[in-house]
Amino acid sequence: MKTLYIIATPIGNMEDITLRALRVLKEVAIVASEDTRTTKRLFKHYSINTPLTSYFEHNKMVKTGVLLEKLENCDVALVSEAGMPGVSDPGYELVVEACRRGIRVIALPGASAFITALAVSGLPTDACHYLGFLPRKRCERKRLLLSVASEKVSIAAYEAPHRLISALHDILQVLGDRRISVCRELTKMYEEVFRGTVSEAISYFEQPRGEFTIIIEGCLESEECSVEDVAHRIACLKKKGTSVKEAMLIMSKETGKKRRDLYRAWLEN
Repeated sequence: MKTLYIIATPIGNMEDITLRALRVLKEVAIVASEDTRTTKRLFKHYSINTPLTSYFEHNKMVKTGVLLEKLENCDVALVSEAGMPGVSDPGYELVVEACRRGIRVIALPGASAFITALAVSGLPTDACHYLGFLPRKRCERKRLLLSVASEKVSIAAYEAPHRLISALHDILQVLGDRRISVCRELTKMYEEVFRGTVSEAISYFEQPRGEFTIIIEGCLESEECSVEDVAHRIACLKKKGTSVKEAMLIMSKETGKKRRDLYRAWLEN
């Protein structure tokens, strides 16, 4: 039976690849790559001469069929630009269709940005809610954050540098000033890990550059919120210009209190 290999590649440092991955990349008939330019640099570094073909977001529907035909006669490997294919990168559709057709699918483990960030975050690692890339539109981003506001586990997400500050402001508004770890350029020359609160992160990253992975502390609301706590949180939301409707959603998620009681507190502040 022919095999589809899902292979993790380095997220920055070229040395972060397994011996098994290097062997398989040399043995398969063809490698499908999200970014052939990045993969060519990896291949040159390790003297790999296997033929490459592109497989990315905008051609994956066409290329999935092509690769499945290849798999009838030979082994195929799939790599993303960095990290594990199919995890916030192209690959999911190919894996699903390969499984449906009874093709053997084997994953070769390796580098992962959000797992790396979680390990060094200093926040709880026993469980994690992975969000992938945060939505570009602010309304969608805030809606997603609101949906995880009551999660007790750490929350992991990716964000682009030009949207980092906007995302941090939304995190502060929706989730409050929680502890956070913001990791920049993991495994690369200018790797940096910031640990602090969301408001401190906003002040720290004045001109964000590089690739960012964010780990956010889970909800710690284990006891009944006092009247003073609710009043303070509502005052903060009002100061940020949050609408009544949105504030009630946020507060009900955080405190578990009825909206009529929260609305009363809103009117009193």
